[in-house]
Amino acid sequence: MYARILIDNKSDHGLICEWGLAVYIEYEGHKLLLDTGSSGAFVKNAESLGVNLEEIEYGVLSHAHYDHSDGLAEFFSRNRTASFYMRVGTGENCYGKRWIFHKYIGIKKGFLEQYTDRIVYADGIFEMIPGAYLVPHKTPGLDKTGARAGLYVKRGRRLVPDSFAHEQSLVLDTKEGLVIFSSCSHGGADTIIREVTDAFPGKEICALIGGLHLYRTSEQEVRALAGRVRKLGIRRLITGHCTGERAMAVLEEELPGVAEALHTGMEFEIG
Repeated sequence: MYARILIDNKSDHGLICEWGLAVYIEYEGHKLLLDTGSSGAFVKNAESLGVNLEEIEYGVLSHAHYDHSDGLAEFFSRNRTASFYMRVGTGENCYGKRWIFHKYIGIKKGFLEQYTDRIVYADGIFEMIPGAYLVPHKTPGLDKTGARAGLYVKRGRRLVPDSFAHEQSLVLDTKEGLVIFSSCSHGGADTIIREVTDAFPGKEICALIGGLHLYRTSEQEVRALAGRVRKLGIRRLITGHCTGERAMAVLEEELPGVAEALHTGMEFEIG
């Protein structure tokens, strides 16, 4: 498995960066795209890096927030065939709360109807191609996590805490073990690790890649997470975007040689 970060908050080699994430992946002869950042800027980076977006066969949207979905139209204008896989229940209904104000942070309004022929909705543990799975949250009570994070979804006329039913992880089965791509981990990295372990009994997790949503998390909690990663024997933790610099420093201290900060332009192979 080979991956290249097409856009992240940080950059290398003069590439564009933005608050968002997009990852190009090659797996078992297939070419995949995970997320599209918060604009079409990832397309320019792909061109600079020699990644041909027209060759992408499958797209995955990790969750229904703008910083992962707002580049979708730009992708569809360049790639006429690839379907994008979203979680059943994905809607244009995500909001963030700051003080008493609610701000829309979801997929662009009208997008899902406009591009309905390019979207596939995944239900349950969904095998997209042999060895590549989309894994949803099954843990009850994640709406409490949503409330603490100030994340909401609109149900009718009401805003209710987000249970992250629209969030999914991309899990690749490699010779080295399972590789989890979890773009924001809103439900919690521990939750995602446990759900993947339960979904694939007897399989080891060798890598966790993506954002961990730790930028508001206490140092004590970050160190506890690092301890669990170490105990499970996860050998690579490649993280950025919403992880946060303070949490990243703690992870690198606790997990030397395991934790790495991702950035735009970064490439790596596993298995």
